[in-house]
Amino acid sequence: RTQTVFGVGNPEARVLIVGEAPGKNEDLQGEPFVGAAGKYLNELLAIAGLSREDVYIANVLKCRPPSNRDPRPEEIQACTPFLREQTRTINPEYIVTLGNFSTKFILQTNTGITRLRGKIHVTGPFRVIPTFHPAAAIYDRSKIGAIEQDFDLIKLLLDTDAAREKAGRDDEEANHD
Repeated sequence: RTQTVFGVGNPEARVLIVGEAPGKNEDLQGEPFVGAAGKYLNELLAIAGLSREDVYIANVLKCRPPSNRDPRPEEIQACTPFLREQTRTINPEYIVTLGNFSTKFILQTNTGITRLRGKIHVTGPFRVIPTFHPAAAIYDRSKIGAIEQDFDLIKLLLDTDAAREKAGRDDEEANHD
């Protein structure tokens, strides 16, 4: 690795995006999701009505594994305090996990992403939306429909929350009149 890739985005984000580990481009630039997968992530965020400025993006690992290999358990354990602190500090309503490693880590499960995606999971105070990693959809185009459905779900959840909040404000105003 050339540097630590800690995370980037809105420190008060309602949505925390969690990937696996920095890749080559991320390691060089010091920012998560800046390569081809990052460009696709930007498109996915737009489907959800979001931009990079609206979310916080982090990875389970903060350093690129050699040769881009899968993270090892001891590496995940070493980085765990950093991701936990990021999550605690940002305190998002939603955590979107990208791929198997982040999903298994956040949900503390051995079940794979294919079985978990498309549904909302609750862990502690967070609603977790697992989906395929954008890189997986780039390499396996058959995953594009599913990952885009998952970002449609995120939009639906955010829009429903916004409508509920507005209705609550309208009720409060009506009660004050």
